[in-house]
Order: sequence, then structure tokens, then C-alpha cells
Amino acid sequence: MNRLLKEKIFLVTVAVLSVLTVFPLFHILLSVTLHGLPVLLEGGIGFLTGTLASPSDGLGGIGPAILGTFLLVFLSSLIGLPIAIMVGVYAAEYPDSLIGRATKVLLQIMLEFPTILVGLFVMQVVVIPLGSYSVIAGAFALAIVMMPYVAISTEEAMRGLPFAYREAAFALGLTRFKVVFRILIKMARKGVLTGVLIGMAKVAGETAPLLFTAGGASRTYFTGLDRPIGAIPLLIYNLVQQPYENYHQIAWGAAFVLMLIFLTIFIPIRLRIREVRM
Repeated sequence: MNRLLKEKIFLVTVAVLSVLTVFPLFHILLSVTLHGLPVLLEGGIGFLTGTLASPSDGLGGIGPAILGTFLLVFLSSLIGLPIAIMVGVYAAEYPDSLIGRATKVLLQIMLEFPTILVGLFVMQVVVIPLGSYSVIAGAFALAIVMMPYVAISTEEAMRGLPFAYREAAFALGLTRFKVVFRILIKMARKGVLTGVLIGMAKVAGETAPLLFTAGGASRTYFTGLDRPIGAIPLLIYNLVQQPYENYHQIAWGAAFVLMLIFLTIFIPIRLRIREVRM
């Protein structure tokens, strides 16, 4: 077998494996669109603003779940982003210190940590002491899931900056605080923002942590931070286990709405990544 033939076999093999790798993604996108879009068109605006219908009684709506998803992502970002960015900055500024090395190891562990265990942890420290599922418990769990993505992106963006900028800033007599937060963090903002968007997209589709924290409320809108709240992934999880046909249709429609929300966050990520210069 000559060399040219071996190269062709290799290229064909790589091409086939590449298609097989992305095939499940396109299958998911196509399936959710084919099943979910007709439900959204049939339900109209009422599907986005109404509350869950009774069994075998039409489509109703998923308004509480949509509001709950946005509220949980907002609150988890409010809790997790400042901490994650500070952790990422520390890991970038003190990479050789004991705490800096330990921080990077722990972030990698958190990145791969089963999110259902995060939900169990928050249930022990928040839900059980408060005696109820709540918005704040769900947001706290999602913040823990979000933080490693943001922290690692921040650390990599900061470390990717040319060292000459840091030296020039210190040569002007600036303090480390000013160098980091007035110069370097601004230069690394695209990398930081990429991590923020990836983290938000990740938690927007999370179900496992919310099973033990948010509780789910599909027929009532927001009633307080200490009360249960719905979310689209949680609603889908509950509906697909029901024997009613209309609930399965609602689950497909909710999945399509969730996919639109995810793509709305993901597409800007890709556009941002193209612009990042490390």
C-alpha cells in the first residue's frame, strides 16, 4: 500500500468520525425543532405567558418556568460572578503560591463535579435549615456550578496577556491593585466575558441541582425569594414522566424554547471567541 493511499484512507476515516461526532448534535436540534416548533406555533403567545394546563386539557403555557429560568440565571450570576472573577484573578496573579496551585486544582475538580451532588449539598445547607425549596437555594446551587467556568476563563485570559504590559504598568509606579483591575482586567475582558457567557449558558440548562433546591412551581409566578420556583429544564423533566399526551407536547415546546434561549447565549459566545486575541 503506497503512501498516497494511506493518506487518503486516513483523511476519509477522520472525515467519517467527524461527521459521526457532530451527528447527535444536529439530530437533537432537528428533533427538538420538528416536535417543539409546532407546539409553540399552536400555543402562540399564550404558551409563553400562560400557566401549565391540567392533564388532557390543552397546552396552557410555560410562563412561570420561563420567568424562573431567567430569574435563577440572574441571581446565580449575581452571586457567582464576582467571586469567580476574583478567584480567577488570584489564580493568575499568584500561580506559584500554595493557594494559587490549590485553587487551580479545585477549579478543575469543580468543573467535572457531578452537579446533582451540588444540589444535595445546597439542600443540606440551605433547603433543610429554611424548611422549604426556594429561589435563593436554586440560585446558590447554580452559582456553584457556574463559578469554575468563569474563574478558569478569567485565569486563562489574564495569563494570556503579554508580560510586557504588566512590566510597563509596574514601571509607572502603579500598585498591583491598579495594574490588575484598571489595566489587565480590561485588556482581558473578552476572555472574561466568554467565560461569563459559557457559565450562564451552562446553568440555564441545568436540571439536577434544581431537583433538590428550587422545587418547581409550574402554575404560579414568582412569589418570593424564599418560595419554590419553576425552571424550564425542571418542567421538562417532570412532564416527560407523566402519562398525558398534552404534557409530552408541552415538554417538546418547552425544550424548543430552552434551545432558543441557549442559542441566544451561545451564538454571541462564538462571535466573541473569534475576536479574542490571546
